[in-house]
Amino acid sequence: MNLKPIADRIIVERFAAAEKTAGGILLPDNAKDKPQKGKVLAVGPGKMLKDGTRRPLQVAVGDVVLFTAWAGNEYQDQAQSRDILVMHEEDVLAVVEG
Repeated sequence: MNLKPIADRIIVERFAAAEKTAGGILLPDNAKDKPQKGKVLAVGPGKMLKDGTRRPLQVAVGDVVLFTAWAGNEYQDQAQSRDILVMHEEDVLAVVEG
């Protein structure tokens, strides 16, 4: 799926959910929490301000980010068998460093 985000939107690949607990118990699909962490795949050109200038985004392609639980809209990328999110940059809570 070739997507190009617009304005202040970004495309994030959500990391996979944990398959088992720290104690080794396998989790069924309905018990898995969706991770709120992922990798930025694409970024838009930035937010258009009232004065006509564009504010560039603070995240970049390749960044690992933490985001809110209900961030963005989820889509299934059938070609690459992965879940992706299209969200606004403001839904990002932090960039993971290191």
